[in-house]
This record gives sequence, C-alpha cells and structure tokens, in this order.
Amino acid sequence: MPNARAAHLTRRGILAAGGALGLGAVLAACGDEDTSSSTGSDKETAAAESGPWSFKDDRGETAKTDKTPANIVAFIGVGAALFDYGIDVKGVFGPTKTTDGKADVQAGDLDISKVTVIGNVWDEFSVEKYAALAPDVLITTLFDDAGTLWYVPEASKDKIAKLAPSVGISAYDRQLTEPLQRMLELAKSLGADVESEKITTAKKRFEDAAARLRAATKSKPDIKVLAGSASQDIFYVSGSNLSIDLEYFKALGVNFVEPSAAALKASGGWFENLSWENVDKYDADVIIMDNRTSAIQPDAIEEATWKKLPAVEAGQVVGRNPEPILSYDKCAPLLEELAEAIENAKKVS
Repeated sequence: MPNARAAHLTRRGILAAGGALGLGAVLAACGDEDTSSSTGSDKETAAAESGPWSFKDDRGETAKTDKTPANIVAFIGVGAALFDYGIDVKGVFGPTKTTDGKADVQAGDLDISKVTVIGNVWDEFSVEKYAALAPDVLITTLFDDAGTLWYVPEASKDKIAKLAPSVGISAYDRQLTEPLQRMLELAKSLGADVESEKITTAKKRFEDAAARLRAATKSKPDIKVLAGSASQDIFYVSGSNLSIDLEYFKALGVNFVEPSAAALKASGGWFENLSWENVDKYDADVIIMDNRTSAIQPDAIEEATWKKLPAVEAGQVVGRNPEPILSYDKCAPLLEELAEAIENAKKVS
C-alpha cells in the first residue's frame, strides 16, 4: 500500500501520521449525492417540533440551535457511532471509502451510499458541499487539549465555523469509558432512545467484555502487549498514555510495552518511531496492530525482521482501532478480541 505519511510532522501532522492516530491514506476523493433514508423526513418533522436544542461539548463550548438538529454533518467515525444509536447524519468527512469503493473500517455499519461525502482524506473538506447540506451542526472528535476539531482543515476552519455550530467529543488522554458516555449523552440530546433494548444490550456486552479482559490480565499478568502500526518505512510503537483505548486497557490490567518518555517526545507522547531493522527492540507476547486502511496490515508486511518476531511466529497478532467508533456496540468487540488473545497467549518473550 502506498505510504502517505506527512513528511514534516507538525502537531496535527503527528496526529495524522498514525501509530497512535490516523494518517492520510491514499483514498479516493468522493462526493456522493445525499440519498437520505425514508425516515429522514419523519425525523425532521419531529425535530422541528422539539424546540430549542443545546449541548455543551468537551471544549466547554455550548452549541445551540432553535430545534433539534436534523441536518447533521460529522466525522465518519462519529457518524458511525450516531448511526448505532439511531441518529442519521446527512454528510461525513474523514476516511469513508477505500480506493476500491468499499466502506472504510471507520464507517462501521453506516451505509455510505446514503450520505454525502464532503472529504475523504486528510485536509480535504468541500466547504461548498457542506454549505449545500444546510448543516444544523458539525460533530467531530478532539485529539488534543487545544480544542482542535479532528479532520477539519486549518485553512478553511473559519469558513466552516460560520455555517453551523460545532460539537467536539474528546478522545484525548482519558479512558475509553469517558468518550463513550459523552457520545451516548450527545446521541440522547439528538433524540436517541438510550433505554432501548439494543443500546442497553450493547452496553451490557461492553461491561461483560471489560470484566473478561480484567480477568484475563489477572490470570496472565506476565503477558506483554505491544501496540503497533506499520508504514512502508517506519514501525510505530504506541505508548499507553493519551490513547483512549490503551489507557482503558491498561486500567483493566493489560501489561503494555512502554517506550521511554524520551523516545515518545518527538511525537508529543503518542508513539516511538522504529526502523524495520529495529522492530525487535521490544519483547512482546501479543501485538495489537492498527487495523485502519491508513496502515499496512500484518498479512501484507514482508519485512523479515517482522516475520521473525516471537509473537508473529506464534500467531499472537490481533487488530486494534486507534480511533474507536464511540458506541458500545463497536467497542465491546475490541475488548473481547484482546481478552481472547491474552487468554490464549503463550509466553514467548
């Protein structure tokens, strides 16, 4: 897969580079016309009758509209989470389609043929398409403490801000349970029935999966787990701080390989860059690998040093989404897969 990592790692470039977060993949630029589902008009009618709406986001800013938003535009992962809660979005931006036209992993169960794609790669955001949707609100995530809206281009952010209020849900330096709860609160404000059987069942599954992972780490505390991401020239080893999934997994007892603070410094604390010649720097029993289309997947890695890693030889490599879709339905399997990997892992380091 062609490498599209930023050559110069600015603050946002670091986030875009992967390992800890997303890099700009070589994806097809898309702009599908909006073909909203048949429930859209009903939702808009209900929204019009709902009266004023407001939501205080994780920047401390309150988005306000005179009715519950019906024309929602969101980062693709946020759109996927809202879909799981029964909330439709009209437009999305961020990695939505792969080069072969299929839905990106970050789209979850969202039908990407029924939304307008206003940007598919890093720094791509059609202000014209956004305006044409007559947006009521823009919703995305935050990956720093400065309130930077994820995947909203720096060059056009002021124009975008004038068209509709925005909401940012923080996915930075906290445990996964916090942004999950915040996304649920946001969905509720938008009309989701958070007491529905589907949602309560998904939340119970997540809680059970967390208990299972805690039990697995307690029974095998010596199993060391490394979080990695692969590019053409660099292997990224994530530290367990800052990332919402790794912080939560660590709280549940996962024994992570931890790069030193000095090694993490160049990326602002997210990850250490290793050449493929040095990919064996750390001993690990289980490797969890970035499963987004922006990263090279394990079965496509040809480097001999990778293939000789004990965890790779033992088949103890599983996927990880460094940008989890923030619904209980999508996060429960992440816990289950890691728990199973630790339960079945042999000590090879």
